[in-house]
Amino acid sequence: MNQNNKKIAMWSGPRNLSTAMMYSFAQRNDTTVLDEPFYAAYLASTGIEHPMYRQVIAGGEVNPDKVAETCTGSNPRNLPVFYQKQMTKHMISSFDRDWIFDVTNVFLIRDPVRVIASYHIQSEDPVLSDIGVKEQMELFDKIRQKSGRAPTVINSADILLAPESMLRALCHAIGIEFQSSMLSWPQGPRSFDGIWGAHWYKSVWKSSGFAAPDKTRPEVPEHLLDLLETANGYYDEISSYALKAG
Repeated sequence: MNQNNKKIAMWSGPRNLSTAMMYSFAQRNDTTVLDEPFYAAYLASTGIEHPMYRQVIAGGEVNPDKVAETCTGSNPRNLPVFYQKQMTKHMISSFDRDWIFDVTNVFLIRDPVRVIASYHIQSEDPVLSDIGVKEQMELFDKIRQKSGRAPTVINSADILLAPESMLRALCHAIGIEFQSSMLSWPQGPRSFDGIWGAHWYKSVWKSSGFAAPDKTRPEVPEHLLDLLETANGYYDEISSYALKAG
């Protein structure tokens, strides 16, 4: 496979295995990873006060066009693969999205009931824009309409059930060789973590690989059931395109 200068944008919502996937790709010997490059621009443009938002804005690039140039530019470490952990909700409608046609896009999805329940455990009551499923569908459709085919979709639940099989299928779909090193990583923070990792990544810092799937289906409080119904509509449509293990 020709994987030289491969730029991979992995699009997901929050609470969605996205950091573990970044850690997985970081274990490859041919890959540089980038952690949520649009985060500062998103916070600066929306005025949303996430935890550590001042530090994120101060330490990041707030011009979305300049961020896009980074994402489509040369690999910072001159390695063949440039993996970008991208949050769909960061790609707000006022940002130019056409740069996505210059990268290989993958959509990492998760059952909204688990995403919403996880938010609630953290004493947060999300709205639709918090979980990013609408923006994920918009980006998916934008690519599908221009290219005439669906971009790659992978379900986090499938990865947890069969990490090696699904990572092999993913690597094949995006044109890179699978490396067994992707299946584990060292515990603790990593040098490429965004500054926000101190708040959000504590659980993944305790991990050294993909956890076993949680077979218990969580409950969503009644006041979030309308959100769940709306989110399920987007999820059900895109999930029909999810990769299957080869």
